[in-house]
Amino acid sequence: MSKVHEYIRTKIEKGEKLHFTLIDPDRVNVDELEKTSKSLVEAGTDAFMIGGSLAVTPEEASLTAKILKEHGLPVIVFPGNINCLTPHADAVFFMILMNSLEPYYLIQAHVQAAPIIAKYKLEPLPTAYLVIGLETTVAHVGRIHPIPRSRPEIVGAYALAAEMLGLKYIYLEAGSGATEPVSPVFPQIVKKYTKLTTIIGGGIRSIEPVKELTKSGADIIVTGTIVEEDLELARKIIRAVKSKDF
Repeated sequence: MSKVHEYIRTKIEKGEKLHFTLIDPDRVNVDELEKTSKSLVEAGTDAFMIGGSLAVTPEEASLTAKILKEHGLPVIVFPGNINCLTPHADAVFFMILMNSLEPYYLIQAHVQAAPIIAKYKLEPLPTAYLVIGLETTVAHVGRIHPIPRSRPEIVGAYALAAEMLGLKYIYLEAGSGATEPVSPVFPQIVKKYTKLTTIIGGGIRSIEPVKELTKSGADIIVTGTIVEEDLELARKIIRAVKSKDF
C-alpha cells in the first residue's frame, strides 16, 4: 500500500502546499535533533527527509530516522547513495538523476538499491531529479550536465520524459548551500506540460522565494541548510509555505 504517496497526494488534492525538512545525518547534532525536529513539526512541516551527498553512514541514517519517526510524520530517504538507506524510514525517493553524465546515477545505483529497498520494505517514490546549479556538492558528485537558467524549455522536456517513463515526482534542485533557489519559471513550465508532483529544494533562505515558487506551481518546498543555520527562520519559512495568504 502506497501510504506515503497517498499522504502526499491527499494533501495536494485538498489544495495544500507542503513543506519537507531535510536532515543530513552527517551534519546533525543528534543530542539536539529531538528538540529541533519537534520545533519544526510545531511550525507545520509535513514530512522529514534524511540524506546527504557525502559521508553518511547507514548507522547515522538509522539513528536519525528513529528519532524523527517519533513525531508520527513520514520519514523519507533522500539518497545521495545506497549508504543512506535504512529500514527505519517509511519511504525512499527512488530518483533518476536525469541530467547526470554518470551511468551510475542513471541506473546502476538503482539496480544495487532495489533489492535493499525491497528487503527493508521501503515505499519507493519514483522521482526525476534535476540539478540546476553547478556550485554545489551534489553537482560535483553527480557529474551534472548543466541546465541553463535561461532555457526553461529544457526542464519542460525533461519533465515530459519523466512523465512518459511513468515517474510521479520531479525534484528541481539548486543544491544544498546554493546562493539562490531554482527560478520560478521552472516549476511553472513543469506544471504547464505535466501532472508531476513538483518538489523544489536548495538555496531557499527567505520567505520571498517561497511565495514565488508556490505561486508558480511548486507542490513541495524543501529546506535543509537553513535548519542548521537559523532554526527560527526555518520555522518562518515553513509557516509561509503553509500559509494560504498567497
